[in-house]
Amino acid sequence: MAENPDLKLVRRLLAGDARSFDAFFGSYYPRLYRFALARLDGDADLAEDTAQVVLCQALSKFSTYRGEAPLFSWLCTFCRHEVSRQRKARGRVQGDRALTEDDPAVRSALDALLAESSLEPDVAVYEQDVRRLVKVTLDCLPSLYSDVLEAKYVSELSVNEIAERLGKSPKATESILSRARVAFRDAMRVLLRQEQGGDFDGPSSVLGY
Repeated sequence: MAENPDLKLVRRLLAGDARSFDAFFGSYYPRLYRFALARLDGDADLAEDTAQVVLCQALSKFSTYRGEAPLFSWLCTFCRHEVSRQRKARGRVQGDRALTEDDPAVRSALDALLAESSLEPDVAVYEQDVRRLVKVTLDCLPSLYSDVLEAKYVSELSVNEIAERLGKSPKATESILSRARVAFRDAMRVLLRQEQGGDFDGPSSVLGY
């Protein structure tokens, strides 16, 4: 079995490898920033501070990382604690909203998928095939649908940011996103089944559609 790439990265960081630190910061800082931003009422400055604090905490705790969970999930544990601390320090206790990805069952499923994608020996080939099919699927959709999906899931813009781009209300934009996701799902199902001779049920079984 291939070595866990997350654990390999952490070992390089512990050894003081400068390139690994640059790769770690470049990869995880933006993700932690977005993770914090969604939980701090869109406060960009506070999200930046939180992401930086979490990375510093992680650097001091790397010796405890055993690779049992994906590295990003491990970092998110620190981030949740820091977000909670920041919110309490600023009196932001009221108005919290539950995020789908914070549901324990959803987190467990995401962690399982991340772990599998890190360890499967043929995952690179699989991911290349999926990326190709995703591109084909997006090309087949109406331009409005493909544009909003790319803005949401590639550029990782918020619904409000996408709405501003479209000149529509957030509610109307969310409706467009919902229809676009359904159209993408249906088109992707067809392509995946054709690609696998009608026997493929991986993403369908994982995502529940």
